[in-house]
Amino acid sequence: MQKPLASVSIPQILLCGAAIVTLSMGIRHGFGLWLQPITQAKDWTRETFAFALAIQNLAWGVAGIFAGMAADRFGAVKVIAGAAVLYALGLLGMAHSDSPLLFTLSTGVLIGMAQGGCTYAVVYGVVGRNVPAERRSWAMGITAAAGSFGQFLMVPVEGQLISSLGWQEALTLLGFAALLMAPLAWGLREPGFSNREGQQRGQQSIVEALQEAFRYPSFQLLMAGYFVCGFQVVFIGVHMPSYLKDKGLSPEVASYALALIGLFNVFGTYLAGVLGQKMPKRYILAFIYSARAVAIAVFLIVPLSPASVYVFASVMGFLWLSTVPVTNAALAQIFGVSHLSMLSGFVFFSHQIGSFMGVWLGGLVFDRTGSYNLVWYLAIALGVFAALVNLPVRERAIVRSPSAIA
Repeated sequence: MQKPLASVSIPQILLCGAAIVTLSMGIRHGFGLWLQPITQAKDWTRETFAFALAIQNLAWGVAGIFAGMAADRFGAVKVIAGAAVLYALGLLGMAHSDSPLLFTLSTGVLIGMAQGGCTYAVVYGVVGRNVPAERRSWAMGITAAAGSFGQFLMVPVEGQLISSLGWQEALTLLGFAALLMAPLAWGLREPGFSNREGQQRGQQSIVEALQEAFRYPSFQLLMAGYFVCGFQVVFIGVHMPSYLKDKGLSPEVASYALALIGLFNVFGTYLAGVLGQKMPKRYILAFIYSARAVAIAVFLIVPLSPASVYVFASVMGFLWLSTVPVTNAALAQIFGVSHLSMLSGFVFFSHQIGSFMGVWLGGLVFDRTGSYNLVWYLAIALGVFAALVNLPVRERAIVRSPSAIA
């Protein structure tokens, strides 16, 4: 097991990591609130907006791989600081783009690249390297739970900013808020990290780590499950506000629903992290995905009302990002922590392919059929699939030859 390079304050890492995730994930969690204001102001289709966010999720996934490599090699501070600047520029572009192409480049490419460098994969790399294995899943759950509270906090704030300032001014203000991640990144510095190369002689190279992971069936199964996670949560997060408005419910219902997702996500991610220390992670993941499928099915069957929306949002919130600490803790348990940010980035890339499909298909299917029903049904089927593929995951640490031990 790799030991910390020097004395690092675990509370400081958890606090600053949670604050960074609060901003990065909290801002994006409310993007669905901008779908109708932007498309109506620009006279664009929902597919145009959805496609930009689909590109954002792909860019996030691709950038996350390289951000993870850079963070594993050079530390998280520089990566997060650079991502904060990209995030601010992307939000400003989202506010002032006057063509679908510019909107896609700013909202899709710039913000997506930024998210690759300031979200879970990079932060969890620092957590994994500096928290003992017997507390790692719990620590990841703490970080995710605190970040989830930020999502609960940010969505009503974003809704209020749109109402009081206008959608363009709200995005501009959020762009300045994103810059706060740069000084927060200083709290994730790891003393002695610049000397890490010398300590890693004889360990796996990047190529060796990737070859090992992609040949290991459990890595592929975790990637398949994460694809489904991305499909479900991004489709719901982006399209549910418009779905509810189409059904005659007020915009406030959607704002409260997204806020409830963030609130119950706090409890779900923390509990998942705690349980990940006590029971097989594959069983936790199988339960989460199957429970999502049941929750969506019930939501579509019962009569739609504000009460049913709030119950659904609460249940889905409990299951929302609870996959994140468990999946990343499983990766650390199987492969070690030397290349954790990079491997997390690859698994998250699968998540983002699912996110692309969920958000884009939502807009495409609606524009073609006038309904989201087909995508809802697909989300249910994928939940059952993800539950089944996680059951065979083997969580034991890989035994390597002495020259390759990380």
